[in-house]
Amino acid sequence: MTKSRASRTRGVTGFTLIEVMITVAIIAIIGSVALPNYLDYVKRSKLVEAKTNLADMRTRLEQYFLDNRAYPTACIAPANGPAGAGNIYLPANAKFFAYACALAPNTYTVTATGIAAQGVGDFVFTIDQTNARQTTSVPAGWTTSTTCWVSRKNGDC
Repeated sequence: MTKSRASRTRGVTGFTLIEVMITVAIIAIIGSVALPNYLDYVKRSKLVEAKTNLADMRTRLEQYFLDNRAYPTACIAPANGPAGAGNIYLPANAKFFAYACALAPNTYTVTATGIAAQGVGDFVFTIDQTNARQTTSVPAGWTTSTTCWVSRKNGDC
């Protein structure tokens, strides 16, 4: 009897079911708060591409105007060969957005349209010769802006 009592009184280490359940519940609560914030952060980081490339396009178009006293006649994709006289390249490093431009003798509008497969399909940003920056389309729950490129759901720039 002494032998069996000794084996019962030795400490058995491990976790109880309650301890494991509490740990899982805490991780689930943290995950339910952190995951949406992380996904929103990732989406906002993709918007930087459009803002950078639109600002670059504006700079290149204005430099072209200063050199030639007119805006180019066409914007072409870099993969389509040399730009040639009267043309200017669209951004070459596009991953999350597709770019297009509308050119007239004294005006232009460059548009960045989000690619749906990259998670930014509902975003559309524009810039024109007066440096007017607009967010013309955003996903549900976001706010558009006629004066800037939005960076956050509430319409902040």
